[in-house]
Amino acid sequence: MPGVAHASFAIGDVVRHRHFDFRGVIFDVDPVFNNSEEWYASIPAHIRPRKDQPFYHLLAENADSSYVAYVSQQNLMLDDSEEPINHPAIDGLFTGYQDGRYRLRREHRH
Repeated sequence: MPGVAHASFAIGDVVRHRHFDFRGVIFDVDPVFNNSEEWYASIPAHIRPRKDQPFYHLLAENADSSYVAYVSQQNLMLDDSEEPINHPAIDGLFTGYQDGRYRLRREHRH
């Protein structure tokens, strides 16, 4: 039986994509890939990540827009810019930004 992958990042962490120019705050984590096969197949084969690792839901931003992204652990790294994320959904999920992290609102914790 394969080992269980452990999440390297936590909800509220600000991360950056390793290959594409965007960053975001994590608002949910799947222990392994949990999206559609169509979505997975749309990723070019040469950069398609393994499915047996954590995948993160991000409130993401780039220079042009804000959106929700779904990214594999292997394609993320902590963002050390200490700049907050400018996404319209931040205030609905998080309170305060401190020391490079957001704090999840109490009503969203479980």
